Amino acid sequence: MATEALLVAAHDPADYKTPASFEQFVEDLRAAARSEGEPIISPRLFASALSMDLQTLANLSHVHRITVSRAPGAEKLQTFLRDAIRVLSAAADINGSLPDALFWFRNEPIDVFGYENAEKLVSNGRAEDLLRYLRSLQAGFLG
Repeated sequence: MATEALLVAAHDPADYKTPASFEQFVEDLRAAARSEGEPIISPRLFASALSMDLQTLANLSHVHRITVSRAPGAEKLQTFLRDAIRVLSAAADINGSLPDALFWFRNEPIDVFGYENAEKLVSNGRAEDLLRYLRSLQAGFLG
């Protein structure tokens, strides 16, 4: 991400433009953590990348909406963000596109999980089940 774009994102994550690659997305999250002086995933930058408001992020993380702003390092919030990043990484590995992985994460129902989407599954603590499912899909493509 260009330095000027990162500075804009650090000041107003709503202006963040999601990159095409997962690697760049993680680097942007890392840079946001450095600029905020904390080794955590920026909830605001993550929410912006997924076109989600902070209330939705709070609901998915099972925290109060104020926690997202005032305690971004809260364990429940960071656990949701880390699990979501792990799932997005696997999804981006399969289809090679971060924007497609983001769309899939938020919108596409998964039949083997009762037509829940990945976002809801991660929120419900089923990230490991989802990762096993994604690994099985990837193995099917490879083998």
